[in-house]
Amino acid sequence: MISLSSYLILGSILFAISIAGIFLNRKNVVVLLMCIELMLLSANINFVAFSHYLNDISGQVFVFFILTVAAAEAAIGLAILVTLFRNRRTIDVDQLDAMKG
Repeated sequence: MISLSSYLILGSILFAISIAGIFLNRKNVVVLLMCIELMLLSANINFVAFSHYLNDISGQVFVFFILTVAAAEAAIGLAILVTLFRNRRTIDVDQLDAMKG
């Protein structure tokens, strides 16, 4: 049987990797979106672990809502990214920060 602390350590490692990915790579929008998704998945691991440990299903139900929001965020983010790439021909964050009026 895997203990609760093992799941919490895994979730914290994934969260730390996503934070490091956001701070180390600020150039590519796709990598930033992937790091945000990894951050949400690490939170989901913690919700499921505590839900199983406490014998309460509410944490697992909450994970479904988080996954729904994450899927919508990914779809909208990629749609915005495709539109920006068509207009500017780049996905570099430094070149995308100037807005045209």
